[in-house]
Amino acid sequence: MAAPTSTYPRPDTASDPGGPPASALPAQDAGLLVLRLAIGLTMAVHGAQKLFGWFGGGGLEGTGMFFASLGYPSPEAFALVAALTETLGGIGLALGLLTPLAGAAVLGTMANAVAVKWGGGFFSPQGVEYEVLLTAGAAALTLSGPGRWAADRALPVLRSHRLSHGAAAVALGLAAAGATLLLRS
Repeated sequence: MAAPTSTYPRPDTASDPGGPPASALPAQDAGLLVLRLAIGLTMAVHGAQKLFGWFGGGGLEGTGMFFASLGYPSPEAFALVAALTETLGGIGLALGLLTPLAGAAVLGTMANAVAVKWGGGFFSPQGVEYEVLLTAGAAALTLSGPGRWAADRALPVLRSHRLSHGAAAVALGLAAAGATLLLRS
């Protein structure tokens, strides 16, 4: 009886030592690119609403008033931080640039949004399913890395994504979200 064989090529056929088999990479890279673009551009647009008032957003003033209603101290400062985090984190994810930090930014922002909005249940219109999906997607990208079709491939330290980078970034994003929530009255 022959030994069972895996459906995946042997690791020694990988084009990137230590990475997944070469034949699996194009599909994974395409999937990661689609996920990065969807989550990154969604977050960048939300950030632009807060930062510039684009796309029907309230700008920094309106976002500051909203944050004040949620009990944040220095609501204008928190509005600016949220706007920059969403805009820059979203652009970073879309480009695959500094992906662990961009993912941590989006993850922390969305974890905070889930916690603030939690009382409305899970489903729309007051639910958190949208925020949960963005949080999970950001965590997945932070842990998996951006794929080969990303700006990080040009950065020596991030060229080969490590799970330890992703796990540390997830911890950073969750710690920032927790600290932010503790400041809320």
